[in-house]
Amino acid sequence: MKRIKWGRIVAILLAMALMLTACGPGKKEEVTKVRIGEVTRSIFYAPQYVAISKGFFKEQGLDVELTTTAGGDKTMTTLLSGGIDVALVGSETSIYVTQQGSGDPVINFMQLTQTDGTFLVSRKPVTGTFDWNTLKGTTFLGQRKGGMPQMAGEFTLKKHGINPQKDMNLIQNIDFANITSAFASGTGEYVQLFEPQATVIEKEGKGYVIASFGVESGKLPYTVFMSKKSFMDKNSGTVQKFANAVQKAQNWVQTASVDEITDAVITFFQDTDKEIIKNVVKRYKDQGSFATDGLIDEQEWNNLQDVMESAGELKQRADYKALVNNQYAEKAKQSVK
Repeated sequence: MKRIKWGRIVAILLAMALMLTACGPGKKEEVTKVRIGEVTRSIFYAPQYVAISKGFFKEQGLDVELTTTAGGDKTMTTLLSGGIDVALVGSETSIYVTQQGSGDPVINFMQLTQTDGTFLVSRKPVTGTFDWNTLKGTTFLGQRKGGMPQMAGEFTLKKHGINPQKDMNLIQNIDFANITSAFASGTGEYVQLFEPQATVIEKEGKGYVIASFGVESGKLPYTVFMSKKSFMDKNSGTVQKFANAVQKAQNWVQTASVDEITDAVITFFQDTDKEIIKNVVKRYKDQGSFATDGLIDEQEWNNLQDVMESAGELKQRADYKALVNNQYAEKAKQSVK
C-alpha cells in the first residue's frame, strides 16, 4: 500500500512540474550586442536616443553599446578597424572610403536625418528679411573642410550667388569643438553652428539664428546608419532587427509631442538645460530634419553628390546601388507599426 501511495505522489509531483514548466516563462531569447559609434552627441539624432530609452532595441533582442567617436574621420576609422559594428555618420564618408579603393565597402542601410542640421548665426540681430548678400566681405566661421556641414554650407552660399573662397573671409581651421567658443569670444561676424550651440549662443545674447542651412540645401541622406558589407553579410538578421528598432523610434518621434521627445532624450544631455533641448527638438521637428523612415532614395543620394561636387570633394560620382541597401529599411517600414 505504501509503495502504491508513494508512487502516486511522485507521479502527481512530476505532472505538476511539467505543467509549471509548460506554463512558465519560455526560454530566454538570445541577446545580441551591437556597438554603435556616433559621429557626435547631438539632439539632431533624437530618434536614435528614443530607440534606446524607450527600449525599442531591447525589444528586438539587441544590447546596444553607444560610443561617441568624435568626427567623421575617426568614426570611419573605428568602423573599418572593427572597433564598432555600426556607424552613425554622414553618407559622404562611405563615398570617401570607396574613392580610396576599399575592398570591403561601407553600406548605407538606415537613414536617420534627412536635412543638414546647421544654422546661420549672426553676431547682430537682423531686422526684416535676411539678405544673403550681406555676408559678402565678412568673416565667416565655417565647419571642417570636406565634412557634410561645410559642404552644405558652401552649397547654400553658392546658391545665393556667394563664392565662399572669394567673397568672404572663410575660416575653416578651428576644431569643431571650439567653433562656438571662438565665435563667442569675438571671432567672425557669422558662424555656421549645430544645435544646441546655436540656441545657447542666442540664450546668452551673443548671436542670433537667422537662417537654416537644412532648409536651404534641401533633403539629403545626411546622417545614416552604415556598416561594412562583410558585417552585414554575416549578420543580416541583426541588421534587420536594428532597422526595426530605428523605424519604431522614427514612427514614435513623428507622432510624439516636443515635450515627450524631450523627456525621452534628456538623459543623454544631462548638462543641457531642458528648455534648450525643447527648443532644439522643436526646431528640428518643424523643419523636417528627422527622417520618417530609413529609406535612402536615389534623388536624395544624387543631391548629396551635387553638394559634394560643388565643394570639389567628389572625384567621381558613386553608384547608388553599390553603396545603398534599402532592403532592411523597406522591410522595417512595412512590418513595424
